[in-house]
Amino acid sequence: MGVKIGINQIKKDMFIVHDGQPYRVLDYDHVKPGKGQAFVRVKAKNMKTGNVIEITYKSSESIELADFEQRQMSYSYFDGDSYWFIDMNTGDMIAVPASVLGDEAQFLKEGMEVFIFLDKGQPIGVELPKSAVYEVIETEPGFKGDTATSTLKPAKIDTGATVQVPLFINEGDKIKIDTRTGKYIERVNE
Repeated sequence: MGVKIGINQIKKDMFIVHDGQPYRVLDYDHVKPGKGQAFVRVKAKNMKTGNVIEITYKSSESIELADFEQRQMSYSYFDGDSYWFIDMNTGDMIAVPASVLGDEAQFLKEGMEVFIFLDKGQPIGVELPKSAVYEVIETEPGFKGDTATSTLKPAKIDTGATVQVPLFINEGDKIKIDTRTGKYIERVNE
């Protein structure tokens, strides 16, 4: 059994146990209604299934922190079924099924350092860096003067993913993307 904490100590990206399953806290909200007891509404992602649920706790409740191994690894390659990662300290290779990565796989780049979460030796989750730099390999050309950032166009990046970018972005440009949302952050000059 893991460590228990008061629900008021919950933080984003914390790992908790709910109904015997490990969850990652995506967001939370302390609610203090005019009448009745305060409560905490938690939006959490099941680390095994990927399902996102909302859980409501009374402010007096405590929660159990999930207890599993976290290892920093580097992405190596995809073999059609699994994504392979290498532990930079030991040289160990770990295969992570595509189902565990889900949509995050579209932002994986060779050599990218990630955190792999293991439950009894089995990979149950992967955390990519919050943002990363990608090269635009395909998009409609931008025109001089197109500096408005509110209008977006699709662009294919070097991992094959398609993201929305401002009109002034051209093929060959390097851009920073939020890997959690897939949103454009900024153009990078290298």
